[in-house]
Formats: sequence, C-alpha cells, structure tokens
Amino acid sequence: MAMLATANGAMTFYLSVVNKTLNSLGGPIATSTIVGLYMVYGLLAYYIIRKPGTAVITYAFGALVQSFMGTAYGFMSAIAAALCYMIAAELVFALLRHKVWNVGALMLAGGAMVPLWFIVAAYMFGYTSWGWQVLAIALVVRVISGVLLCGMLTKWLGDALGRTGLLRRYAWSRDERV
Repeated sequence: MAMLATANGAMTFYLSVVNKTLNSLGGPIATSTIVGLYMVYGLLAYYIIRKPGTAVITYAFGALVQSFMGTAYGFMSAIAAALCYMIAAELVFALLRHKVWNVGALMLAGGAMVPLWFIVAAYMFGYTSWGWQVLAIALVVRVISGVLLCGMLTKWLGDALGRTGLLRRYAWSRDERV
C-alpha cells in the first residue's frame, strides 16, 4: 500500500502538469479525461490485498505523500479527494461483500469514486460557474475515465503484476487463476 501510495504521489506531481495543459487546451472537459489515473493506486491496492480498510489506509497515505511532495491543487484537495475515494471504494466492496473482484467490480468502483469527489471539487474549485451543461458533460466524462482509466487499468495492472509472481503472498494470488 505504501509503495503504491508513494508512486502515486510522484505520478500526481507530474500528472498535474498534464492536467493543467489539458485545461488550457480543452477546458474542463479535456481535464476530465484523465481523472481515473489519479485513483488507480488505491483501487490497485484493494484489488491485490482484498481486505476491508485497504482503501482507507492507501488513499490516506497517498494524500499524505502528495501533501509532502506538493500538489498543484493544494493540501486540502489531496485530503478531500482521498476521503471521497476511500468512502466510495469501501462502500462498493462492502456491498459486494469483498467477494467479487472481476473487471466489472473494478469498473464499478472506478466509476463510483468519481461523483462524490466531483461534488466536493465543484465547490472547492468553483466548477459551479461552468454552467449545468458543462458540469453534466464533465461528470459523464469523469465517470467514464474512472471506469476505464481506474477500473480497467487496475485489473490489467494487477493481473500483469500477478503474472510476474510478485503477488504470491497476497489475496490476489489465492483468488486469481492467470
């Protein structure tokens, strides 16, 4: 969990440059396309470990690392995003009783992590001034990004790591037959 959170802290530092570039090129809709990448680390940890509380620990640690490394959006945005992600991920897997780990479950979790953070961010960053049409499109694009760039990418990364033998000691190796 710590390694994934630390890697995310470094990735987020550089991803914020990409995000600002996308914003200058295509505004809020363009930046919405990469939202799923910000959430991968916690969902990947959950996919590997498969125990309640994994998202809480991983996203909390990730927010701490981002805060120390510096984030273009401020300390409170890292904390607020982590809280939103952990609540949604823990809720999805609690509803699935921590028994379903297929691509559909990961895509559901990736998409479900977006709306709560979107609402918080809308007020934190002033998205409410975009108008309801832009807000609606941005939300849909972000959910799609969460489903694809978080959910599907998590499944692909987790299974790729598993094939290397690195996950032999984790719950992933007991449940997956790759």
